[in-house]
Amino acid sequence: MKVIIVGGVAGGATAAARIRRLDEHAEIVVFERTGYISYANCGLPYYIGDVITDPEELKLQTPESFFSRFRIDVRILSDVISIDPKKKEVTVRDLKNNTEYTESYDKLLLAPGAKPSQPALPGIGISGLFTLRTVEDTFKIKEYINKHGPRSAVLAGGGFISIELAENLRGLGIDVTIVQRPKQLLNPFDPDMASFVHAQMRRHGVGLRLGYTVEGFEENAGGGINVLLKDNEPLKADMVILAIGVTPDTGLAADAGLELGIKGSIAVNDRMETSIPDIYAVGDAVQVKHFVTGLDTLISLAGPANREARIAADNICGGDSRYQGSLGSSVVHIFELTAASTGINESTASKAGIKFDSVILSPLNHASYYPGSTAMTMKVIFESDTYRLLGAQIIGRDGVDKRIDVIAAAIHAGMKADELKDLDLAYAPPYSSAKDPVNMAGFMIDNIKHGILKQFRLDELMSLPRDKSVTLLDVRTKEEFDRSGHIDGFINIPVDELREHADELDPSKPVYLICQSGLRSYIAMRILSGLGFDCYNFAGGYGFYSSVENDRRMISE
Repeated sequence: MKVIIVGGVAGGATAAARIRRLDEHAEIVVFERTGYISYANCGLPYYIGDVITDPEELKLQTPESFFSRFRIDVRILSDVISIDPKKKEVTVRDLKNNTEYTESYDKLLLAPGAKPSQPALPGIGISGLFTLRTVEDTFKIKEYINKHGPRSAVLAGGGFISIELAENLRGLGIDVTIVQRPKQLLNPFDPDMASFVHAQMRRHGVGLRLGYTVEGFEENAGGGINVLLKDNEPLKADMVILAIGVTPDTGLAADAGLELGIKGSIAVNDRMETSIPDIYAVGDAVQVKHFVTGLDTLISLAGPANREARIAADNICGGDSRYQGSLGSSVVHIFELTAASTGINESTASKAGIKFDSVILSPLNHASYYPGSTAMTMKVIFESDTYRLLGAQIIGRDGVDKRIDVIAAAIHAGMKADELKDLDLAYAPPYSSAKDPVNMAGFMIDNIKHGILKQFRLDELMSLPRDKSVTLLDVRTKEEFDRSGHIDGFINIPVDELREHADELDPSKPVYLICQSGLRSYIAMRILSGLGFDCYNFAGGYGFYSSVENDRRMISE
């Protein structure tokens, strides 16, 4: 059996190694148009920022190491320019000497990845304007920084690469501004959770122009680049990096007549087979099913690409492996913070027509009495009627990644949201609490299920009547109420004094409660509920409210 693989990196290289492990006699040829067969593309921003200092560390494999270990024929700087499915041949252009030749195959695997989105804007291609996708792109950016010493940079786009670039460029002392057409960074997060990301970026001197549209670029007469913004003054920068997303690189597949999916991606089944027999496809170029919604989607992440590659390799070698869909689990480092998500957010649930609810909590990453504990903000989303887990978003300093992984595993296992309370998770004071944050989310959802907890949310807060028909109650201490600010219309009775003052409240009126994080107001809610009051607890607490409202003000300014 002769297998040709088009593209290396996560998908192609993984598939090649798996095929060899399953079939010692297969002839395997990998074509890669760049000069690098397998590299750490997720580490590219960290090389730019001098976190990774040795460029050799970016190379996970070389053609020589691949051949030595697996006897795989790797041909770099080789661009597959056409496929003839009837003849089962590919045409290859050798970029080193600009010659062309054909190569036959029994099985063909496409792993072309994605390319940076480059809209047809005026000024594309001018000096100092870059995209970041390959090792070569990284070296060009790094060389420009070393040679020209730019003092300012504009990043067009607000996704993962842009966030990582911003952090690393700031580490080099470069002033950074991110321009993003949507009014938030990191689309997997809901706007309220994204407010914590925005605050962290601003805290570290990153300028945010959210809700702004880039219309083009032009060279500045005094040097640098003018970034042209719709209905706003241009931004001037010494360099610009386009990080506005990626597009499936599927021109080769389209020309060969393969069926395409959303945004021009390659349509595959759960065996990673395309519409033409003996041709498979994996990675950023393919359309997959979302594990939660079951809808077609694009997931440009290394984890799914590796799993798809293994499945395709199994099936090429006569197996029957199936791809169960992607959760889109992701994590990103933002200066001292970590932001992670899995599953779907509230926006996606709404678009999919799923009725949902959520809990917001701010637990500590480990036992409060052990030095160094810090709070994280968690949002867990579930289906209202069935309590099916839909997704989660977590932002904090330490312990974020392991909690998001636990919830991702729970979603994949089909657990109900309230069953998070039953997970038996490891505990020691330096690592967690006896009631882990994931358990705490499950306790809250279980309380909702049994009517013990009733919530109200940010979008309901400002519409609450400020008359005598309801009681608005802030149960923080008087010092917190006065010093940290409070919401107009709320009266202050600290939770520890509530029983003594309960007779001052009208039991015929519903009570809407708030505290700093939602915990003390929940305790107050249970006190008053036990005395016959109808109570509602604010989801997230005053700290959550303050972060979101401050972010909204800054975006609107």
